[in-house]
Amino acid sequence: MSAPAFKPRLAAQAFLPYGRQLIEEDDIAAVAEVLRGDYLTTGPAVARFEKALAEHVGARHAVVCANGTAALHMAARALDLGPGTKVVVPAITFLATASAPHLNGAEIVFADVDPNTGLMTPETLSNALARAGKADAVFNVHLNGQCGALEEIAAVARINRLRIVDDACHTLGASYAGRGGQSRIGSNALCDLSVFSFHPVKAIAMGEGGAVTTNDPEIARRLQRARNHGMTRDAEDFTAAEQAFDADGRANPWYYELVRPEFNWRANDIQCALGLSQLGKLERFLARRRAVVAAYDAMLQPYAPVIKTLARTRQCLPAWHLYVARIDFKAAGITRAALMRALAADGIGTQVHYVPLHCQPYFAKRFPATLPGADLYYAKALSLPLSAAMDVDDAERVVTALVRHLGL
Repeated sequence: MSAPAFKPRLAAQAFLPYGRQLIEEDDIAAVAEVLRGDYLTTGPAVARFEKALAEHVGARHAVVCANGTAALHMAARALDLGPGTKVVVPAITFLATASAPHLNGAEIVFADVDPNTGLMTPETLSNALARAGKADAVFNVHLNGQCGALEEIAAVARINRLRIVDDACHTLGASYAGRGGQSRIGSNALCDLSVFSFHPVKAIAMGEGGAVTTNDPEIARRLQRARNHGMTRDAEDFTAAEQAFDADGRANPWYYELVRPEFNWRANDIQCALGLSQLGKLERFLARRRAVVAAYDAMLQPYAPVIKTLARTRQCLPAWHLYVARIDFKAAGITRAALMRALAADGIGTQVHYVPLHCQPYFAKRFPATLPGADLYYAKALSLPLSAAMDVDDAERVVTALVRHLGL
């Protein structure tokens, strides 16, 4: 079958990365306004971004921080997932989903995934729990921009008394339609906490940035301390009365107290000004991503079964972060590495998301697991370029090069 015709244009000569930010003049102006102001950090832009993010996802509280890894670590700290606890993590995700709770002292139990979506399922969660004997939490990853069977996963988690952290770093702007109606990812309708990332390849960019959303005010307080050295200036938290208060019982204006040691995971006002500007464009950015995904789907359909599109989950309205093609490299007679190098020579960047965590030498030694679904997903996955800076012509350029190198 012949490849679809490619329409040359000047923009096609530029290198097309697998993902990138889209920064516009009003984003630059928002950052410049902070640079001209009085606060570069711990200022009003932080609070404004947190308020806007919480309103957007439908959560009561949003706590912004330095990056998505920091957000995952803060979530583990806030839920006391430390030594003596076990956390279930699907094998197909970035390192940080497992590394963050593990750095806090938790043991990791890897769950298998559906090889057609890369998502953990209620069955693979149950299997992981059976292997573990017991666990204390699950970090459920919403991969590539879509989520799985959230209600069923939540039911398994609640029966086993697990806290649920949604790793929603890929799904800002996605929603889930369940028996209780439609809810935004991040509203925490079916979990305890949701974690987001604002890395440049994500739906909106802060340079680096992350956030945790919660509906529990005490958890929000813990998250705020977890990003700021573990210190508090709230008089209600003070325990050293002789240092904290004057003779009239008023808190000394300089006083702060350490609740427990934490890191400095703060995000600054420069980042948050950019994040707030970008958040206002999220729906436009997602619409562009969905249009490019639809174009990929249509153009790749004739090349099945050598190239298959990612399976879709019924309940989710995706907020596409990555476009993963599932390629039978053996049938095509080319290795994945050779294909990636050939596409790069054509000015097209690709990536693989992700090396399964149970295959990482560090984790394999400590938390061994046999997970065939994750292995099969990994064997066929290739992330093609996707960003809000792209259009349908860019997708056509990618598909033309892809099928040419696959010999289709």
